Amino acid sequence: MNGLYALKPWYASRLAGVRGVLVRRGISPDALTAAGVVCAAGAAAALALLPAPLAALPVAVLLAARLACANLDGAVARDTGRTGPRGALNNELGDRAADLLMLAGFLTLAPLWLVAVAGLAATLPSWVSLAGAAAGAPRLNGGPVGKTERCLLAVVAAAGGWAVPVLAVLAAGSALTALLRLARLRTELAR
Repeated sequence: MNGLYALKPWYASRLAGVRGVLVRRGISPDALTAAGVVCAAGAAAALALLPAPLAALPVAVLLAARLACANLDGAVARDTGRTGPRGALNNELGDRAADLLMLAGFLTLAPLWLVAVAGLAATLPSWVSLAGAAAGAPRLNGGPVGKTERCLLAVVAAAGGWAVPVLAVLAAGSALTALLRLARLRTELAR
């Protein structure tokens, strides 16, 4: 059920050099979280304002940077001993803001109701995982449509102009991901 999340260790190893530079320069994990949100906003602007397929490259680059920041903020926090509840809160809020901002890029391309449904559905997997963690279960990630897949779907929409079908897949896949995580958590918490 990990989906593209299974690539996280590989991706993290590719970012090791960047992580080292950030640590040596004293870059704050919170600054990386904020940079990820800004990258998502930039991707949304490119998606909203540029026609397909011209939007594909900037959306892909900005969402790759958003995912890199999401990977690096926690790694830099661990490397520098700056982990803690405030950083975890900032990370989660930053991830949700980045998701919602990215989806706001669809507002010029699809009906408002569909963008709203996709936005709500996109947050469900994280809320389920956070509720499970609050109840004492491990924090679950990945799934058929997790954060990485949502970014990939936005790139697909930018490349092909298929905003409505992409949002439908994103909404349904995110809801499925939330349900699968919930089932796993129920099993985990029943032990």
